[in-house]
Amino acid sequence: MVKELKNNIWFQLKDFLFIILGSFSYALAWQGFLIPNQLTTGAVTGLASIIYYAFGTPPVDVTYAVANVILLIFALKILGLKFCIRTIFGVFFCWLFLHVLPLWIPNGLVQGDTFMASVIGGILCGIGLGVVFTSNGSTGGTDIIAAMVNKYRNVSFGKMLLYIDIIIISSSYLVFHDVQRVIYGYIIMFITTTVCDMIINGIRASVQLLIFSDKWEDIAESISNELQRGVTVLDGMGWYTKKPKKVLVVVAKRTQITQIERLIKNIDNNAFISQSAVSAVYGQGFDKIKS
Repeated sequence: MVKELKNNIWFQLKDFLFIILGSFSYALAWQGFLIPNQLTTGAVTGLASIIYYAFGTPPVDVTYAVANVILLIFALKILGLKFCIRTIFGVFFCWLFLHVLPLWIPNGLVQGDTFMASVIGGILCGIGLGVVFTSNGSTGGTDIIAAMVNKYRNVSFGKMLLYIDIIIISSSYLVFHDVQRVIYGYIIMFITTTVCDMIINGIRASVQLLIFSDKWEDIAESISNELQRGVTVLDGMGWYTKKPKKVLVVVAKRTQITQIERLIKNIDNNAFISQSAVSAVYGQGFDKIKS
């Protein structure tokens, strides 16, 4: 019981640490690359930047904070405290970094190269959001709007975010009267979502192995003891030989594949292995089942 409690506390602390790191990456993308080059993309930060470009005030961090406070007030009533705790945490640190970074890098990190700023900014945004999302966190903003709409309307979370981001990016034309700026906004959005998906799928990616071997007991014992991975034994039958056959089923992290293959090779060099990709696995030893 005590061990489980300690593990739970560790996982919670790790999640909050990664939310902080992800928020830093997201804020760095804006203050280091996008805002100095008058670029924008979706989300509340994108809307805040458009207001800043149009009027020169208030700073992006102020509009970001005010908009999220208003949205969180509604979210607390509609979605409940459980949804909002990590969102509040993510919003706070994102605001903090948006506020502090201009003091460290007042002129940004890239100037005069709009395309390079778009690419690097999009990548950093994607990394930040991917890390935050895989830690069960949120940077607030349009995530809150999408979650509230999704609760009452039959519109998927992803589609709602896409619709909102398209509206925000397109509205930048009213400020710049420049189609090229709008296109850059869509490029940044595409890079951000692609990188974000790569991080989420990469972290959660696992593989399922089907192992056929006459030395199945030794292999199962080794995988269980040396790699601490669960093994399921299924009864099968070879159609050609009509003889019963044991089949081992192992689900493991992608990073463990080389270890498992070497282990099997050392025990039975003639073993037959079928490997297939699994996009997500939930349960003991993997991600927690989300409610």
